Amino acid sequence: MKLSEIKSLLPQIDHVRFQLPDGSYVPEHFHITEVGLIEKNFIDCGGTVRKEAVINFQLWQAEDYDHRLAPEKLLNIIELSEKIIGLGDLEIEVEYQQETIGKYGLNYENGIFLLTPTQTDCLAKDKCGIPVKKEKIRLSALGKSKNSSCTPGGGCC
Repeated sequence: MKLSEIKSLLPQIDHVRFQLPDGSYVPEHFHITEVGLIEKNFIDCGGTVRKEAVINFQLWQAEDYDHRLAPEKLLNIIELSEKIIGLGDLEIEVEYQQETIGKYGLNYENGIFLLTPTQTDCLAKDKCGIPVKKEKIRLSALGKSKNSSCTPGGGCC
């Protein structure tokens, strides 16, 4: 989800809820302790220099059980961050502390912000020796191909 998307959704909702990939929810008394711009400059394993930038929301829960972040308040935090930090319309990643800090993507469905799993990946598979997955084909299906001239009794074997 991009920043412009969350900004357009917030005025339309009554409360801000985040659901984790396992179906559980971030407790309603969470705080957004950071809205930031994270820029990453790196070299992949194939030697290509890359740059990435994302907007980061950090969710945190405290013993403040009476706290509820209203959509209007979150929108104000975002707009202040845009003005001071100069946020662009980038993808949002969400950090949430559980056993360790988890990084999630963000989607929205049926009034709930969904924290989506993220995965690492090799960005230079063609240069670092990772074999390309081969398509699995049933040998029995080879004779059924339209371009196949090999049929039982056809003399091709």
